[in-house]
Amino acid sequence: MKGIKSIVYLLVFGCFILNAQEIPPISIFNPKDYGGEPQNWSISQSSNRYIYTANNKGLLEYNGAKWNLYESPNETIIRSVEVIDDLIYTGSFHDFGYWKRDNFGVLNYTSLAQKLNIEFLEDEEFWNIFGLDNWILFQSLDRIHIYNKSTNAYSVINSTSIISRLYKVNDSFYFQNTNKGLYKIENGRDNIVSEDPIINNNTIVNIFNQNGSLLILTENNGFYRLDSEGLNKWDIPANDLLNTVSVFSSIQLKDKSFMLGCISDGIIHLSTNGELINVIKQSNGLSNNTILSLHEDMDDNIWLGLDNGINCINIKSPYLIFNDKNGAIGSVYTSKVFEGTIYLGTNQGLFYKPLHSNSLFKFISGTQGQVWCLEVINDQLFCGHHTGTFLINRDKADKIATIPGTWQIKNINGHEDLLIQGNYDGLYILKANDNSWDLRNKLKNFNISSRYFEFYNDLELYVSHEYKGIFKLKIDKELTKIVSYREDTLIKKKLYSSLTKYNNNLLFTNDFGVFKLNTLNSRFVKDSILSYLIKTESFTSGKLVSDIKTNKLWSFSSNGINYLSQSNLSGEKKINNIALPIDIRKDIIGYENITHLKDETFLLGTKTGYIILNLDKIIEHEHSININQITVKTLVENDSIGLVDLNSKAQFKNKENNIQISYSISEYFKTLKPEYSYKLDGMYNTWSNWTTNGTVFYKNLPYGNYTFQVKGRVGNQITTNTASYSFTIQRPWYLSYLAIVFYILAIILFSLLMHNIYKRYYKKQRERLMQKTTREFELRELENKQQLMRFRNDKLREDIENKNRELGVSTMNLIKKNEFLSSIKKELENIGDNSNIKQVIKIIDRNLNNTDDWNLFQEAFNNADKDFLKKIKSLHPTLTSNDLRLCAYLRLNLSSKEIAPLLNISPRSVEVKRYRLRKKMNLPHEASLSDYILEI
Repeated sequence: MKGIKSIVYLLVFGCFILNAQEIPPISIFNPKDYGGEPQNWSISQSSNRYIYTANNKGLLEYNGAKWNLYESPNETIIRSVEVIDDLIYTGSFHDFGYWKRDNFGVLNYTSLAQKLNIEFLEDEEFWNIFGLDNWILFQSLDRIHIYNKSTNAYSVINSTSIISRLYKVNDSFYFQNTNKGLYKIENGRDNIVSEDPIINNNTIVNIFNQNGSLLILTENNGFYRLDSEGLNKWDIPANDLLNTVSVFSSIQLKDKSFMLGCISDGIIHLSTNGELINVIKQSNGLSNNTILSLHEDMDDNIWLGLDNGINCINIKSPYLIFNDKNGAIGSVYTSKVFEGTIYLGTNQGLFYKPLHSNSLFKFISGTQGQVWCLEVINDQLFCGHHTGTFLINRDKADKIATIPGTWQIKNINGHEDLLIQGNYDGLYILKANDNSWDLRNKLKNFNISSRYFEFYNDLELYVSHEYKGIFKLKIDKELTKIVSYREDTLIKKKLYSSLTKYNNNLLFTNDFGVFKLNTLNSRFVKDSILSYLIKTESFTSGKLVSDIKTNKLWSFSSNGINYLSQSNLSGEKKINNIALPIDIRKDIIGYENITHLKDETFLLGTKTGYIILNLDKIIEHEHSININQITVKTLVENDSIGLVDLNSKAQFKNKENNIQISYSISEYFKTLKPEYSYKLDGMYNTWSNWTTNGTVFYKNLPYGNYTFQVKGRVGNQITTNTASYSFTIQRPWYLSYLAIVFYILAIILFSLLMHNIYKRYYKKQRERLMQKTTREFELRELENKQQLMRFRNDKLREDIENKNRELGVSTMNLIKKNEFLSSIKKELENIGDNSNIKQVIKIIDRNLNNTDDWNLFQEAFNNADKDFLKKIKSLHPTLTSNDLRLCAYLRLNLSSKEIAPLLNISPRSVEVKRYRLRKKMNLPHEASLSDYILEI
């Protein structure tokens, strides 16, 4: 009977698990994400909220932004990890020790096994680590090593059989010796606690304290209680389930509930009384069904070390997610709570189940296809469907109108028996008929699709169409036709715009904001307060959802959900933001929907199901931001030069000017993505835009002093601190202070050198100029002298010419006189021999040979040709006075005929004289006597 009960329980519960479970958000990390091997054996957390995981490949560290892998020092599997104070203790094959962070942000390993010179048993590896005061316990399957971190004292508790696990209960430690019972460690020794056959025949997974008793969890048979009365089964509602699963790991949470990790069935969450709270498997959220380790962090998140990956469950999240993995329900377009039942309108039809129950959603027959709206009017539930309009009565659907595409259904003031609905091709009127409704008529003269419409007064309404605009319609009193309509041209046509009514105000919304209808001029005017619901930079849809019960007005953006709340006392309006990004909530853009369930709990429809949102559970946590590591890199990807000491101001060489800075906020809520804004004082003095990237890389920074600052936000909460780091990039060698001093000295020396060069240059130039001036002066003086000399020479030449003229005249006069005397003499000689005539002839001969004439001629000749006679006398000392006289005449270039009268001889005698003169002068035969004399 018990077995049948268990099977029935599992069948019903299994169906619930697979099809109807709402689970908290789960972050999934695959081996590719964290860079390690699939299996993760143990998880712990440090005081700075970093997560550490014992992985097959080494120690994993996660700071909320980035995973780091520290490979196992001895290249073996790390089986256990525990953070105690500021040290991370790990255990592996034949080794245990601790990791400590240095000033560069890197963990360094110290082996305690080597320090203590421990000789290990064959195949000994360490599966659990616990700390108490100054004592650290390392448990292997063969024995327990106890180490005092303050005194370095070391001891061992040996076992003759396998030690399956080590358990810490309050400040006491227990361990199970296989087939030998349960032991307690007291004063460094093991003491038996129980040898009950149940303990000997079962593997103990964990031990908890429950009201002074030991609550023992076994692998295959659930819980037992050990107290003064012995060992007894803990009778709880979940026993039937626990008898069918194998539990490998477990923890007791802060709220005293239990989280059990199974070998092949995911996790089981039990209350303090053993009632089932939740079961999460690979089929509904986990990435693997084998849970090797569990850990609850400071923010109540549950970390799962899996056989393939790591998961983080936000167990205290204000969100519960129903993910329709099998596609049984589809995308939720609308929902409504009516008479204790929750209805979901999806693209596959209408589904329902009792509110606040774990039962399955059931399909309402006949509603297959797209559901557009659910409306409760006059205590009746209406369904707007692609195929028409339905009246819903619990699990029944009666089609009351077959007009395709019913977008909305509303009541009409003053007409309780009439309803109006918007369809693909306009507006229609429904009329009450007993307990049902019938289609009465279409409002003529208007055929535009009427997804959004709202009444302005009893006979006027507005219709909004995303592509065609917004129209104001006037209806006749009989509600049969549209009397007139006009388009509001002041409102721009926009995709994803909407029209809704909130607190009796008509609101039109697009990406420019929220516009409220001014009743005085019938114009839509932008509302400054309501427009805070819409932000252009994060706009996805202008859909506004008005919730009458809670008086909230909801809007949706890429960053989250906004809602307007109003105080019932003061009427003060407040815009609230819920950090639920669109990639988490998976909206159907343009068809966003949210429904009030109870109190402050709402249902949000999504593409893959729905999300349950509890506003009371939204708590703003304080967060801090840390700079994790600073790396000096090259411009080559993944190539680094070295790490930087985080505790001191760095001095980087000028070539080390590519700086990568990593920072993080240790926040592990899946729905809250940490964002960062930073600036670099000294280069970029303004804050950057918000980004989810936890690393910034500055390339080719110039020399100077810098201070890097980074702040963060999680949702709407800014971090309590701004992390900063100051550093200096040194000047290049050619701009160093020594180089600058050298340049200054070089400039001074160069200036002095140039000064001296220019001084010498200008001195030389001056000297050259002086020389030039002097030369020019001398030349001018010389020219003047030459001019004067020319003047003198001209005068001399003129004097010579005058004297030559005088000499010529004198010579000609002598020649003529002698010729005349000669002719007279000749004539006289022809007369006869007469004494008187002879006397006259003698007088004539005396005049012809007058030395006074020669002296006068010689004086004139010397004046005209000075020193000629001296020169020729010096050249030819043998020359006689007659010879010199002949030379003088030849110098005057006189012919023999002209010379003969002067010498009072015949021309023939002159030739003879010339011949003799040539011989005295020893002139060659071919030389001309006249030319020779002229050249002297």
